[in-house]
Amino acid sequence: TLRTLVFVAWVLGYVAFLLSARRMWTGKYVRSPLVRSLFVNMVSESQAAATETQEWYRCSPDLLGESVQPLFIQSHLDSGTKAFLKRSVEKSSWMFTQLYHSLVSTVLSPMVSRTSINGFLGRGSMFVFSEEQFQQLLQIGTEWRAERLLDLGAGDGGVTEVMGAHFREVYATEVSLPMKWHLQRRNYKVLDIDEWQQTGFQYDVISCLNLLDRCDDPLHLLRDIKRSLVPNTGRLILAAVLPFQPYVEIGGQWQRPTEHLKIKGKTWEEQVTNLSNEVFRRVGFEVEAVTRLPYLCEGDMYNDYYVLDDAVFVLKASDMNGTLPPI
Repeated sequence: TLRTLVFVAWVLGYVAFLLSARRMWTGKYVRSPLVRSLFVNMVSESQAAATETQEWYRCSPDLLGESVQPLFIQSHLDSGTKAFLKRSVEKSSWMFTQLYHSLVSTVLSPMVSRTSINGFLGRGSMFVFSEEQFQQLLQIGTEWRAERLLDLGAGDGGVTEVMGAHFREVYATEVSLPMKWHLQRRNYKVLDIDEWQQTGFQYDVISCLNLLDRCDDPLHLLRDIKRSLVPNTGRLILAAVLPFQPYVEIGGQWQRPTEHLKIKGKTWEEQVTNLSNEVFRRVGFEVEAVTRLPYLCEGDMYNDYYVLDDAVFVLKASDMNGTLPPI
């Protein structure tokens, strides 16, 4: 009986603590100016929201290297991004769901990776680009179609879905078992992380989104990608969080990768230039287009969403002179 009382008291105390930390379950108390405006569907009328989101896409082209400047594409907050943010705000306000997620995460985190916990709970979806931004990067229309897409480290498949409508076959890799289940439910062909290079066919587009800084041997990965692209017309879409801080998750703990990829520069523009002129060229890629986008993740009890700075590149093999295949 005493143990039961202690357990109940602990649960009640835990819930009270989380509620006090959250303090804002309705639109009236939403923290961010952007989120407040999204909540009442007034993004275009909110100066504070405009200021906040402008920082997500801000780039000073003059600070980019001469070879990179003409390749930069200016992106903006669009309807697809707004829709993701609005869903994230709504989900973060589901009090009892967030309490359950927090409790399960606390119990499982010593034994299970954060990615697998999110996959099990069906939370933590990521957003890299909208359909419109994807089409702008590849310079394609809505009707453009190609044969095969491979999304490396696809997570729950949310970003894969944005790209997948343009391909007849969609392949994906993922380490986390719960995330694999999500991908299979979307009818994507899930390949083992050591299998995709040995399928006997090549891919029209390979996406490597925010994986380079979580990979134990990033240069080896880039070389494998180059060999797996369709000659002449194949493209790699690569997103990297900047500033670049590589770590790999092993057994629930973060460690330095075996192959440390050092990116020079302090600003977003300097690191983009270094990646373009040094890292990508070293493995035989050249930049075709680059943009700055927010790397968004669904929120929780403490934040309506999470955001990091992304550089998103379209790369082609340096010996390629072809263009994307016609519709």
